[in-house]
Amino acid sequence: MRDFIFNVSTKILFGRDQMKNLAKEIKNYGSRVLLSYGGGSIKRSGLYDEIIKIFEENNIFYKELSGIEPNPRVESAREGVKILKENDLDFILAVGGGSVIDLSKLVAGAVFLDCDPWDIVIRKAKIEKALPIGTILTLAATGSEMDAGGVITNPETKQKLAFGSPYTLPKFSILNPEITYTVNAKHTAAGVADIMSHTMENYFTLKDGAYMQNRLAEGILKTCIHYGPIAMAEPENYEARSNIMWASSWAINGLLSTGKATPWSVHPMEHELSAFYDITHGIGLAILTPRFLSYILNEDTVDMIRDFGVNVFGVEPSEDKFNDAKKAIANLHKFFEQDMNIPMTLGEVGIDDKKLEEMAEAAARHSGGSIKGVVELKKDDILEIYKASL
Repeated sequence: MRDFIFNVSTKILFGRDQMKNLAKEIKNYGSRVLLSYGGGSIKRSGLYDEIIKIFEENNIFYKELSGIEPNPRVESAREGVKILKENDLDFILAVGGGSVIDLSKLVAGAVFLDCDPWDIVIRKAKIEKALPIGTILTLAATGSEMDAGGVITNPETKQKLAFGSPYTLPKFSILNPEITYTVNAKHTAAGVADIMSHTMENYFTLKDGAYMQNRLAEGILKTCIHYGPIAMAEPENYEARSNIMWASSWAINGLLSTGKATPWSVHPMEHELSAFYDITHGIGLAILTPRFLSYILNEDTVDMIRDFGVNVFGVEPSEDKFNDAKKAIANLHKFFEQDMNIPMTLGEVGIDDKKLEEMAEAAARHSGGSIKGVVELKKDDILEIYKASL
């Protein structure tokens, strides 16, 4: 196991009755708030009215940044910076899923820099300080409520890239599983796939001696496999929603990657699908992951994938470890397709073979020439995985 420093200071307020603490938590940091959110779901659910009432009763000034996209776009960050500066705001409350929180993190850092927010994403500028952020999570998926990173899309350049800064870690996050009752089946499934992908990106590593981290990862994966179908069938099942929500936070807050070398493989490939076609992120991850595992299956990786099948899906180990590994991959594919009703081909989400080569080249280029994950993937490797996913 490698040396590491683990420190996640986000305060989590979990449960049904945590909104009573919202005003106090905000006032620990400021009283002039940018309220950021996406579409109209928080208004339809009544959450927006509840927040505004709390603001008004506690003399909290606010301005709104609404309409943040599912794959958040840099132009929304530009608008957010403009609102912050014009109104001398000192805190950001992000109400939504990962897209809203990611965009808010970029705004929080960009407001202190004399540059375009996209310069931060492409590493031309660096966040040195940021406005404090709080979140109210409405969709369990990305884990952005308890990590310091984000992913932003630039439609003009057809890029979807990650950024991060320790300064953009949320100060607090309110996690009420009841808020996720209204999440539809498609986005519930995509969220579970996203949580599982974050976990698997940290889990699929070689010869790192991180036994404990891998067992924790398997626990998160088994949680998703157990409760995902229940949440699909019973949207208001509190036990299912709460376990999925907590799994989301711990899949990507740094715990699973401690002591490991974990450059990710599937996310860089999926980012090109979302950048070119604006598909749902979790759906793209679900489509690619079984094909990725099949492509990298070899003498070096077979034990890793076999362990996944045995410990997560209960595959009975046999003398043929390659067959066991193939059963693991088949079980993952089956779970996404049959239990979570996720479309499992690129064709089903409107992607044909016309731009596969362009996307493969972009995925390799944006990763420094190749994706250096558990197995190095060059452009031709990425292209083959895309083709297998059609």
